[in-house]
Amino acid sequence: MTTGYDDTRAALLEAALGHVPFDGWSETTFAAAARDAGIEMDAARRVCPRGALDLAVAYHRAGDARMEKRLAEADLGEMRFRDRIAAAVRWRLEEVDKEVVRRSVTLMSLPQHTPECTKLLWETCDKIWTALGDTSDDINWYTKRGTLSGVYSSTVLYWLGDTTPDQRDTWEFLDRRIDNVMQFEKFKAKVRDNPLLRTVFAGPNWIFGKVRAPRKAPSDLPGRWAPRS
Repeated sequence: MTTGYDDTRAALLEAALGHVPFDGWSETTFAAAARDAGIEMDAARRVCPRGALDLAVAYHRAGDARMEKRLAEADLGEMRFRDRIAAAVRWRLEEVDKEVVRRSVTLMSLPQHTPECTKLLWETCDKIWTALGDTSDDINWYTKRGTLSGVYSSTVLYWLGDTTPDQRDTWEFLDRRIDNVMQFEKFKAKVRDNPLLRTVFAGPNWIFGKVRAPRKAPSDLPGRWAPRS
């Protein structure tokens, strides 16, 4: 159910997208969006108190929502699980405009926006795993999302510089990254199944331990998250 705030923010975002490739997620863009949408600046500030930053966050989450919808409608039954992950990442990137994302990366690279960037990245990866049916509630809840965050973020950066037809090189890069992750998962399985290796690697309990994890991401940075006891 949308509210008046949602509708106003959506109108601002729609109006901003034509300005972002030229002026970035800036005060110039925010003012132009309010003007183009016919929204008084006071009203615009009420729904986006941080100005263009709030619009950039809304754009990111709108891309997540479109990806979730596509995953829900897709028939993934015949696909290998690693291919489902690759499809989710690919569809997420296909739902956004490259130049707008480029400007978003520039904005989120600023030190003061690191917490916001990390939170959005974690949200995206959590939504992918949840859409694919993940039910883990131990340390794997963290490691799955943390590992996918690395895959997703590196793929975005590669995609931004890719000029090949249909982003062919990006999807090949994504496949290689996922293959690397799968090899590591096989290694972890071997450690768990081998008594000698399990003893050697007993120290890193953050990888192989039995800890409960929350069913949704906490609000602060992943680097500070501590598993529940």
